Amino acid sequence: MAANRPTTPSERAHKRPESVLVVIHTPQLQCLLLERVRPAGFWQSVTGSLEWGESAAAAAAREVREETGLDPVELRDVGVRRSFPILPQWRARYASGIRENVEHLWYLEVPAAVEIELNALEHRRYCWLPLADAIARASSWTNREGLERLAAEPG
Repeated sequence: MAANRPTTPSERAHKRPESVLVVIHTPQLQCLLLERVRPAGFWQSVTGSLEWGESAAAAAAREVREETGLDPVELRDVGVRRSFPILPQWRARYASGIRENVEHLWYLEVPAAVEIELNALEHRRYCWLPLADAIARASSWTNREGLERLAAEPG
């Protein structure tokens, strides 16, 4: 399968196995986490799949707007790409034989913790947490790793 273009009708009918993770934080490292509608109790930063033909930068900006209502002016590509297995319950969304997803890590610094406009179809609530608390609450290992990387940055 091509990285950004489906090559068969079957692939075009399925999700692209590539996504973004956008960690949104303030200068004081208050981090935004969203609780998914399903499964309940699953906390994460902004995430979403790339559409066919879409760049990771465009997907990161689109997902921030769709999931938070924020204007993603200063998105920063961290340059980290991770592959992880697609859980069995989600594999039907992808073309036959697709077992892994590639995730691109981005950061978005906002001036302050602000009110978020949630997409009620995806998320039930949100919170701004100190970085250490966000690391403890994040449900996925890639999200925790992205938050830990932010904690390790100088300054």
